[in-house]
Amino acid sequence: MRPLALTVIREEHQALAAMLRSIPLLLAQARRSGQLPDFAVLRAMLFYIDEFPERLHHTKESELLFPLVRARAPEVGDTLDRLDRDHAAGERAIRDLEHQLLAFEVMGESRRAVFEEAAQRYIDFYLAHMMVEEEQVLPAAQKYLSAADWASLDAAFAANRDPLTGHEAADEYRPLFQQILNRAPAPVGLG
Repeated sequence: MRPLALTVIREEHQALAAMLRSIPLLLAQARRSGQLPDFAVLRAMLFYIDEFPERLHHTKESELLFPLVRARAPEVGDTLDRLDRDHAAGERAIRDLEHQLLAFEVMGESRRAVFEEAAQRYIDFYLAHMMVEEEQVLPAAQKYLSAADWASLDAAFAANRDPLTGHEAADEYRPLFQQILNRAPAPVGLG
């Protein structure tokens, strides 16, 4: 039986990948129509990335999963070091992207290319980061972690409850998720 933590991690990766892939689609739609993008939904999407993957998902990977894998599979230590550095830089990276979005919104067309290029770099980086986790860390975890390790990880990751993975959004987050789902393009939204 697959540990619940692995299912949660993979579902959260899929939700985040969908969110990330929707951003350039939204930007491309606006460009094709000769308009500015829907800044409100872009802000909501970036806020989601900051609130859920950055604060919940990464914290549990770096503080709970990675130390267990590091202790039992030292051959992936360098990879875990790099992923931990990525996590540590993540909060700053999303803030920088949010600032570039604000500059685009306030300054207009003169800041479009800078934001779009920064967004694409961030997206490419993040997708590559998740791929390394999926291809190197999770297989090592499956191979080396004990049932007791998984029980602890299962309890921790089950508490994440990311609404984009099918959980009911907390009341305070419901408007955020409705905005994203109704106005962002697929694969994350219906817009």
